[in-house]
Amino acid sequence: MLYVLQEAVRCIMCPSKKQARLAIPILTLLTLLLLCYGVGNVHCSTIRQNRIDLQALLGFKQGVSDPSGALSNWSSSSHFCRWNGVKCTTTPPFRVNGLNLTGQSLSGQISSSLGDLTILNYLDLSNNNFFGPLPLLGRLQNLQYLWLHKNNFFGIIPDALITNFFNLTCLDLASNSLVGSIPSKLGLLSNLAYLNLGSNQLEGSIPGELGQLKLQFLILGNNRLSGEIPEALFRLSSLQYLSLEFNMLGKALPSNIGELLPNLVELMLENNRFEGPIPASLGNNALGLRKIDLSSNNFTGQIPTSLGKLSNLTFLNLQYNQLVARNNQDWEFLSALTNCRSLQLLSLSYNELQGSLPSSIGNLSTSLQTLLLGGNSLSGQVPRSIGKLSALSWLGLGNNNFIGTTEGWIENLKNLQILFLKWNNFTGSIPYSISNLTQLAILDLQGNEFEGPIPASLGNLPRLQQLLLSHNNLQGAIPTNFGNIQGFTLLDLSHNNLQGAIPPIGNIEQLATLDISWNNLTGQIPDSIGQCHGLVSVKMDHNILTGRIPSTFGNLTILSMLNLSHNNLSGTIPQALTSLDSLRMLDLSYNNLHGEVPGNGVFANATAVSLNGNWGLCGGVKDLHMPSCPAVSRSIELKLYLTILLILIFGFVSFVTSVYVILLKKKKSRRPYLILRSFGKKFPRVSYKDLAQATGNFSESNLIGRGSYGSVYRGKLTQAKMQVAVKVFDLGMKFADKSFISECEVLGIIRHRNLLPILTSCSTIDNRGNDFKALIYEFMHNGSLDTWLHQKRCSVSAKLLGLAQRISIAIDIANALVYLHHDCERRIVHCDLKPTNILLDDDMNACIGDFGIANLLGYSSSSSSVAVTGTVGYIPPEYAQSVHASTSGDVYSFGIVLLEMLIGKRPTDSMFEGELNIVRFVERNFPDQMLRIIDTCLQEECKGFIQATVGTENEARRCLLSLVQVAISCTRLLPRERMNMREVAAYLHSIGRSYVAAIKQEQAMLC
Repeated sequence: MLYVLQEAVRCIMCPSKKQARLAIPILTLLTLLLLCYGVGNVHCSTIRQNRIDLQALLGFKQGVSDPSGALSNWSSSSHFCRWNGVKCTTTPPFRVNGLNLTGQSLSGQISSSLGDLTILNYLDLSNNNFFGPLPLLGRLQNLQYLWLHKNNFFGIIPDALITNFFNLTCLDLASNSLVGSIPSKLGLLSNLAYLNLGSNQLEGSIPGELGQLKLQFLILGNNRLSGEIPEALFRLSSLQYLSLEFNMLGKALPSNIGELLPNLVELMLENNRFEGPIPASLGNNALGLRKIDLSSNNFTGQIPTSLGKLSNLTFLNLQYNQLVARNNQDWEFLSALTNCRSLQLLSLSYNELQGSLPSSIGNLSTSLQTLLLGGNSLSGQVPRSIGKLSALSWLGLGNNNFIGTTEGWIENLKNLQILFLKWNNFTGSIPYSISNLTQLAILDLQGNEFEGPIPASLGNLPRLQQLLLSHNNLQGAIPTNFGNIQGFTLLDLSHNNLQGAIPPIGNIEQLATLDISWNNLTGQIPDSIGQCHGLVSVKMDHNILTGRIPSTFGNLTILSMLNLSHNNLSGTIPQALTSLDSLRMLDLSYNNLHGEVPGNGVFANATAVSLNGNWGLCGGVKDLHMPSCPAVSRSIELKLYLTILLILIFGFVSFVTSVYVILLKKKKSRRPYLILRSFGKKFPRVSYKDLAQATGNFSESNLIGRGSYGSVYRGKLTQAKMQVAVKVFDLGMKFADKSFISECEVLGIIRHRNLLPILTSCSTIDNRGNDFKALIYEFMHNGSLDTWLHQKRCSVSAKLLGLAQRISIAIDIANALVYLHHDCERRIVHCDLKPTNILLDDDMNACIGDFGIANLLGYSSSSSSVAVTGTVGYIPPEYAQSVHASTSGDVYSFGIVLLEMLIGKRPTDSMFEGELNIVRFVERNFPDQMLRIIDTCLQEECKGFIQATVGTENEARRCLLSLVQVAISCTRLLPRERMNMREVAAYLHSIGRSYVAAIKQEQAMLC
């Protein structure tokens, strides 16, 4: 090659024309040879820039773990321009201008040596496992695209990372663990069109400097951002995609947002704190909108009809707001949306929509796949026109007030995969035509008034995974072909009137939840259930099942909960249950089990097991409080069984004779009553006749309220010359008699100024010879806390509770619970704390009443025979897995009551559905938005503080926030994280003292 070069030079220098002509092709050939030689062998490269690029790539590789071998060809055997993921310029000197290693399972920290690739234009290291702080790559002044999303980077976004990226057009740092604020220096990247910082832990406000850019995509969702959207952002007229979901951003949107951002294609603002009306300008001006998600905010008012002008709209989600529709004019938006012929999803669930659903619902887009209207106050019958929406795959109408049958429309929705009709008032039988919906995967009809048998045709649905038919009036047997549905994961048939035997269901290997409780099922538990290895929860309680507990339950290795209580099961406890390591709750109470209780496995944890009501059980761990098992010989054991048998026979004969004598006496003499006991020292005993006379023969006009086990009447006893409240137990209700005994037992040992005083009890027969049981209390003239909290409006004539009174009532309740939990002779758990069970006397002192399901902890008493139930909304979450009451459960209920006293909404309010409950709602608004979400009556009171001294205004806010903090501490998900009632009461007393002192100080200043 050196010889060729010498000849070329000689020819050029030579004056001969012939030799000059030969020089040109020689030089051309030489250039090609040099180029091929340089690219083919990196060691011979003499270009300095190539050496720098090479060292930069090798420095990057040195700190990277490469389990999938993505960088295996990064070696000296080939030029780096041929390495995996490396892109070079197409002309000499062949510099690296692109590096794409997305999704290669790489990990480690990124070396700053990549900053030496000074002409790099494109860097994509996304979807890997890189960690550590973001790399400092400030020398990449030519970089236009930087993709680092879906890694494990942490720390702040340093200014140095972006200081020199003046040519950057796309920056994606999403799905990492970045913290701190969004750098305002991003506003210096004048060419930036795409910015994605979503799914990190960024906080603070959105910098207004972003409004200086030419952004088309702004994605900041799934962070912890707060404050308002900067006004400058609404000057980004080029913006097409605005994604701010799952933050804490608030305030109203500009009414002219559609004019300011006319090029919007997607607007994602869900799960924030935005309020006010939905701007009509979105439909009037941003005509390119395809996707709108404003769900889980606080938007109010009507849904604008202008949205119907968005011809390209495919997705409209407005659920979990406070949008209203009360009349035909309010519902006009629905007719307008029929113009959106590309609409695929429409969700209006959990708003304040009322009245009948317009028939225009059937004129929506034929492309509509998802229609969600649950959690409103819709009534009347479902329009048959809804059957025209043949493309629907998900229809949600649950938690409304629909009536009538489902026939005439449901059979036309043949593409349905999910159907929610739960908690309405649908009647009639479950239509056979549902079996035509062959795509159905989830069918939820619970909480209606369906009757008749369960159609066996449901067992022919090939894709059915979840079937929920609980809380209806269904009769007949469970279809035998249900055992053939291979895909079943959840089967809930509880709270019906089903009879017959449980069919074999061993073929359902995917079944995770089986609930057939609260029916009238008979026969034995099939051994085949032990073949359903995926079972996590099994509930068969409150039936009439007989026979032994199958030992095959020992095959259910991931079983977490098993409830077989309140049946007629017999035999011994299978030893196989001790091998279930995942079992956390086992209830075998109220059966006819006998023999020794195992001492290992789940039985070693007394708090996880309930065995009450099985007279033949003995032994087990000490905390189960079972009698010891006698050590007897075989002959003695046989004699013992014979003795027991004779005693039972003799007892039965005696019982029959006694019943006969009692009935005979009833015919001969109409003895009106028998007295149980009197709790008051000087209070005269009362008869059924006295109580009937006092209450106007239990007249509806004297009815105060109804509870789980009976009714409460106002009455005036003539002999005692005093007003009383008479709680009459409905003995036809299951457990009502046990509730009466429980309440008597509890009230017999407690005395406290904040517990409802009981005067006496009456257990007798009424005028018809039926059993009669009643408790007589002092009458509380100011009624229950519930009636004070939930009045229709805070008018001048309404009874108002001020902040100071609410604090005082909360302290009274806390004092009573401290007594029950810590200071009483026996520790007592109330189990049903709620505003309707909190009464107010003449001086507005609060008293807790209704101990019908209370538990005496640490004692084997009749009160423990009542299962832990409580009232929905106030029940602590752990009671879903355990029937054992605890003081921390009362603490949770108290926290819910305290939140209800502060925000004026019941925990069962229609806005609290799905994942949103009263606790999460308050946490989401705490602390900045608390003054906006508190009870309307308190808001009126707080307006008076505007004219007050600054100190008092601050003290009122401090007091309110302190009360919320106490309530949140009481409602922690884990019981061990909650305060006890002594701590709660101490905090409340401190808050009360501070507030009262501030009020007195203000009054003194005014004087």
